[in-house]
Amino acid sequence: MARKIGKLVLAYSGGLDTSIILKWLQETYGCEIVTFTADLGQGEELEPARAKAALLGVRDIRVVDLREEFVRDFVFPMLRANALYEGQYLLGSSIARPLISKHLVAIAREVGADAVAHGSTGKGNDQVRFELAVNALAPSLAVIAPWRQWNIRSRTELLDYAEKHRIPVPSDKRGEAPFSIDANLLHTSTEGKILENPAEIAPDYIYQRTVDPVDAPDAPETVTIGFESGDPVSVNGRPMTPAAVLTELNRLGGRHGVGRLDLVENRFIGMKSRGVYETPGGTILLAAHRGIESITLDRAAAHLKDEIMPRYAELIYNGFWFAPEREMLQALIDHSQAFVTGEVTVRLYKGSASVIARTSPASLYSADLVTFEESAIAYDHHHAEGFIRLNGLRLRSWAARNGN
Repeated sequence: MARKIGKLVLAYSGGLDTSIILKWLQETYGCEIVTFTADLGQGEELEPARAKAALLGVRDIRVVDLREEFVRDFVFPMLRANALYEGQYLLGSSIARPLISKHLVAIAREVGADAVAHGSTGKGNDQVRFELAVNALAPSLAVIAPWRQWNIRSRTELLDYAEKHRIPVPSDKRGEAPFSIDANLLHTSTEGKILENPAEIAPDYIYQRTVDPVDAPDAPETVTIGFESGDPVSVNGRPMTPAAVLTELNRLGGRHGVGRLDLVENRFIGMKSRGVYETPGGTILLAAHRGIESITLDRAAAHLKDEIMPRYAELIYNGFWFAPEREMLQALIDHSQAFVTGEVTVRLYKGSASVIARTSPASLYSADLVTFEESAIAYDHHHAEGFIRLNGLRLRSWAARNGN
């Protein structure tokens, strides 16, 4: 028997799955339901989600614009770490989940709800991300995951349920199963159907925000990004809000085919999955951020950041944004960004984003030290001899022992 719930808050996209979940929750728990739809810049009109929730009898419908908070408080802190999961994935879906969870919990507290609910399946990473976040933020709240509870086991049963309860079914939901798509200001991901076979080439029509690099303009385009303390603040000299920066770079990168990734990744729960990702603005920002760090970070500090980055990225991917170890790593990363200020110029061309110039008032780069001409700074080439000899001491001992 289902636990007695008086009121719950549902993370609601307005799509088929969460609309069916909404009806199922009403039937199963007989409680008041509040829907929460987060505007993360997914590029869709969100009013239909509000209308559909109203059609299903929901009285308290929340549609919240979180675009600035998403980029400022989640994407940019992650960018400071140069985070890539398994060396490639820019974590577009992963980084959105803690923000959605944060507001899901806040609304639940505001309305006095007993539980929250989400529409993640029992095979994916998102169920873990949502529920670990709730554990960290409001452990007393119950979490309802219908895909792990109901008896619906197939897509046919899902559509039958929708027709029985007169839930509108989009035309592309009939016939062949749809792709699974997640989108926000940082990325678009596509999974399912033909992509489930990693030997099959992804069809061109699945790409939504980037042109094929082959069809991108034949002339390169340059973009200059300004940074202050590790965060982007301007594009081509124009100050912009965080969301505006990412929106503009998505536009520029998209028309040059920047940011496509076809990846087979390892999910936290243990299986491999294939996804096609489009992250044009994020790809440009990653290149630019590493470019400004290259002249403003001390060598050892930069290398330490690179050492901890895989661990940091894995924490986000696995759903531990609100865990103490992620916050500890964030403090270290943020401390490193105090002097990461300046401008970086990136060239966009046929799917690539290449740093071609960088400047900073806090630069550690010294032309006098590295020049092949006579240096104005006292650097005695003979000092290198002792440096090399000391570093070679253990190698000479090792070689002598081995009879070399």
